[in-house]
Amino acid sequence: MHMLNLGILAHVDAGKTSLTERLLHAAGVIDEIGSVDDGNTQTDSLALERQRGITIKSAVVSFPIDDITVNLIDTPGHPDFIAEVERVLSVLDGAVLVVSAVEGVQAQTRVLMRTLQRLRIPTLIFVNKIDRGGAQYASVLRTVSEKLTRDVVAMGSVDGLGTRSARCTPYTDSDPGFTSRLTELLADRDDALLAAYVDGGAPLPYGTLGSALVAQTGQALVHPVFFGSAITGAGVDALIGGIRELLPTAASDVDGPVSGTVFKVERGSGGEKIAYVRMFSGTVRIRDRLPFGRDGGPDGSDAPGERGGRDDGKVTAISVFDQGSAVRAASVRAGQIGKLRGLGDIRIGDSVGVPGTATTGRFFAPPTLESVVVPLAPASRGELHLALAQLAEQDPLINLRQDDIRKEVSVSLYGEVQKEVIQATLADGFGIDVTFRETTTICVERPIGSGSAFEVGDTEHNPFLATIGLRVDPAPIGSGVEYRLEVELGSMPFSLMRAVEETVRSALRQGIHGWQVTDCIVTMTHSGYWPRQSHSHAVFDKSMSSTAGDFRNLTPLVLMAALQQAGTTVYEPMHRFRLELPADALGPALPVLARLRAVPRTPAVQGASCVLQGEIPAARVHELHQQLPALTRGEGVLETSFDSYRAVVGTAPDRPRTDHNPLNRKEYLLHTVRRIAGQRDPR
Repeated sequence: MHMLNLGILAHVDAGKTSLTERLLHAAGVIDEIGSVDDGNTQTDSLALERQRGITIKSAVVSFPIDDITVNLIDTPGHPDFIAEVERVLSVLDGAVLVVSAVEGVQAQTRVLMRTLQRLRIPTLIFVNKIDRGGAQYASVLRTVSEKLTRDVVAMGSVDGLGTRSARCTPYTDSDPGFTSRLTELLADRDDALLAAYVDGGAPLPYGTLGSALVAQTGQALVHPVFFGSAITGAGVDALIGGIRELLPTAASDVDGPVSGTVFKVERGSGGEKIAYVRMFSGTVRIRDRLPFGRDGGPDGSDAPGERGGRDDGKVTAISVFDQGSAVRAASVRAGQIGKLRGLGDIRIGDSVGVPGTATTGRFFAPPTLESVVVPLAPASRGELHLALAQLAEQDPLINLRQDDIRKEVSVSLYGEVQKEVIQATLADGFGIDVTFRETTTICVERPIGSGSAFEVGDTEHNPFLATIGLRVDPAPIGSGVEYRLEVELGSMPFSLMRAVEETVRSALRQGIHGWQVTDCIVTMTHSGYWPRQSHSHAVFDKSMSSTAGDFRNLTPLVLMAALQQAGTTVYEPMHRFRLELPADALGPALPVLARLRAVPRTPAVQGASCVLQGEIPAARVHELHQQLPALTRGEGVLETSFDSYRAVVGTAPDRPRTDHNPLNRKEYLLHTVRRIAGQRDPR
């Protein structure tokens, strides 16, 4: 039995979940097709998903196509939950990108397609809703070619477009127009095929074209386009045929070394962790001792505040997906997706077994908004932190942060809908009622110059048995944080070296202005420690010996001193925008864009319409969306996506605060050091 791990992706409301239901029904897995509106679909199992009619969490179901078992992963379409899509991309063998025949290519569709192409994931395009009023064929196909990729070919025609009786007829080798288009598309990417076409002077055999289509689709060079309706089932059989024939199945080295990737973590009814793992090699069995963890983040280093290295645990239970549901199994093998229990410290993004070659890392922009979560009952503050910590296990990008001075907890967000979902989840799942402060922009800090500092251990101003010197230098934009050594690796025990590096990365989550510091190189320039020792005939005495705690407590002080000497600049996130609007609305729109601090480029006027592109602060995107209908008589179409960070200039009220935490960071650190050292705080 072959395995295919297939992702269904789309802009919100394009019909992903409805298509999933139709595929399960066509395969005989379910007897009745569920409805998103009625809240009875297979993959939208959360109560909140059923209430809202949107997908919030990715879900896995399984169905057979002949000798292929398809693990289908339904992903959210709303941009607020793009992190769920990001985690799924690393485990896919192929994808179906759903486009609405009525709305056409939408903003999220373009973001998804660019990512699928960048990752070279074989992708079919399914144009859904051909039975709806306003459905288009030629114009949607043209828009797909213009806005998504030119490497497309329609696989069939549509009759009765825009009616409930709309049906699709697949093209065959007897259609000269189709074979001609297919030949041109494929020969453009295959020199041998091009030579055979040019030299032969006759149409190429359809079998040759079919083989080339399979090969080029599997290499993500071309993208066949199918039309249909998930509601009526029109065209779905042709899509299933395309999934079976055109998308590559998973490699299945079941006897190789164990290697897999965790793309989802949830909690069972007893509170235990359940890890969703895509297996790339080998076989995992119940009671196996399984190593897991990560050797570093997307840039090769651990993300700030995250643990490094690898752990292990005993697998106590395994489920695999079969006929639409997860069933208990004795093992999970290469190519399959399994649910593993027993690995208590496992996290999203961990590799299991031998670190594999799966594509991991950041594919989409990070969250650019944040908000403070406030419990309505102050007594539930501790419970709130624990509940948010569990939510962060399932979505690490909410980036839970605790402000010990203000006793506040804040989370990162993609948008307002995500905030509403977190609020409802805390109320329904944990019994904690919360409200949110005003949503603000997440900025970053970058060093302006170089700075250095060091502290010698066990002196009047340094009560810790640790000597540390650090230098901070600016690094290229987008490079993240790099940690280097100018001291001998063996000059201290590795555990102490590791403590300094981990603390540097953690401390950089709040720079001298309170924002996360990025694009810098931190170099350890001095080191020194007190070896383990004791009084005569006594046990180890930590008051005479350096511990990792000494280095963890001293490192932030030295780092902040170096950072203050270097200086930092605050940068705010910017989105690029593309605005289509009536030409006569351009004049009124420009002053509005100026008030929102947008920087438009030269508009392109085409008859009665106009296209305007440029940059706008992430903090003002929501406001632009709100004003757009009145500004363009409801005809404006706005697409935005994260572009880059721009230095904050000036202190006008419409600009983000350059000081995220107005309390003096170094004073707070000194207060902490004195408290830990048992000294009286002079304040």
